[in-house]
Amino acid sequence: MKPDSNVSPLAPEAFPQLPEIAGVEAAIGRAGFYKHERPDLLLIRCAPGTRAAGVFTTNAVGSAPTDWCKQALAATRGNARGLLVNAGCANSFTGPAGDAACKRALEAAGEKLGAPAREMLAASTGVIGVVLDDAKIVSALPRMDLAPVRWPDAAAAIMTTDTFPKGAGANCMIDGVNVSIAGIAKGSGMIAPNMATMLAFVFTDAALSAPILKTLLKAETETSFNAVTVDGDRSTNDCVLLFATGQAKVPPIADASDERLADFRAALSRVLADLAIQIVRDGEGATKLVAVNVEGAVNDASAKAIARTICESPLVKTAVAGEDANWGRIVMAIGRADEPVKKEMIAVRFGDLYAARDGMVSAEYDEAAMSTYMKRQELEITVTVGPGIGRARMYTCDLTKRYVEINGDYRS
Repeated sequence: MKPDSNVSPLAPEAFPQLPEIAGVEAAIGRAGFYKHERPDLLLIRCAPGTRAAGVFTTNAVGSAPTDWCKQALAATRGNARGLLVNAGCANSFTGPAGDAACKRALEAAGEKLGAPAREMLAASTGVIGVVLDDAKIVSALPRMDLAPVRWPDAAAAIMTTDTFPKGAGANCMIDGVNVSIAGIAKGSGMIAPNMATMLAFVFTDAALSAPILKTLLKAETETSFNAVTVDGDRSTNDCVLLFATGQAKVPPIADASDERLADFRAALSRVLADLAIQIVRDGEGATKLVAVNVEGAVNDASAKAIARTICESPLVKTAVAGEDANWGRIVMAIGRADEPVKKEMIAVRFGDLYAARDGMVSAEYDEAAMSTYMKRQELEITVTVGPGIGRARMYTCDLTKRYVEINGDYRS
C-alpha cells in the first residue's frame, strides 16, 4: 500500500495484521477529489446496536463534519450505524453551504446502508475553505461494494500527505469474554495536541455503552493523540471515533472504572498510542522519531507544557535533523515554557548520555559519543527541571527541508 517513492524512512516494514471486528463492513471508492487516480472515499457499515463516542479538535473554527458528529452523537445518545470519510476536501470554514453538503452526503450514505442520516458519522480531510462537492460522493456510492474490512485499503483511502497507511490492533478480555480492537488513522503534518490534522477510527466488538466509551476514549487520548506533535499546528477537522458493535456478548458493565475493563483499557491505550506514534513517524519530511521526557516538574500539566515547548521548538527540531546534540537549545526551550523550574537542578540527557547536570554542562559530556547517538533514527531526550513529582512524555520528529517543500507545494 506504500507509494513508490517518498515513503518516510521511519515507516514500519509492513501494515500490521489487524483482527476482524464482527459487525463492521467497509466499502472503498473514488469520488475524484484528487487529480490523480487514488481512492478517496471510505464507507463503514456498523451492525444495529453499535454505540460510538468521539473526541474532537479544540480548534475554534472547526468543520462541518466535526460539528455534525458532535450533534449526532448527542442527539442519538451514541447510536451509530455508519461512518463516511472523504480525503481531498476538509469542508471546513465553509458556512451553511458546507453543513448542507455534509448532510446531503450522509443522507445518501445512510440510504445505501439502510440507516437514518442522524445515525451516520462523518469525517473529512484536505484543503480548508473549499465546500464539499457532495455530488461526487453521491455519484461514487453506487459503485462501492460493502465487504469485510480490508484494513490496509481502508487506511490508504483516507490519507492526504501521508506516505504510508496506519493501523493497529489488539485482543483482550472483558470478564472472561475475548474481545478485539482494530483502528486506522491518518496524519502527517499540521499535528499538535488537542488535537492534530489527524483522523482515527477505532472499532471493537465489545458491548459497551456510549458513556463508557467516551470516558475511556477521552482519558486514553491524553497519553496518545494529545501527546504527539509534528509542527505545533492544530487542525480544524481532527477527530477520534470509537465504535463498539456489541457482537461480543460482554456481561453488562455500568461504569468505566469497573475493574473488569482493566484489560480492555490497557489494550485500547496501546492501540491509540501505536496509531499516534505512527503519525509522528510519518511527520512531513521526518527522518527522526524523538521521545521527550520531563521529570521533576511541579505537576504533570506543567511537565507536559515543558515537554511540548521542547518538542515544538524549531531550533530543537532542526538541530535533531542536523544530528547535532545542541543541548543549549533544549535548555532555552525549558526556560521559555513559562513553567516553574529550579535552574540549579536542570539536567539534559540524550539516551544515557548527560549533556547537562545540576544546572550546568555535565563533567562527563562527550561530544563524540553525543554525535554518534544523534545518528540514530529513534532518539530519547530526558530533562529534569526540579524536585517535583510531575512527569510527562511526548513524541515529536525532526524538522527538515522536506517539510518546507511539502507544505510550500501543498495546493499546487
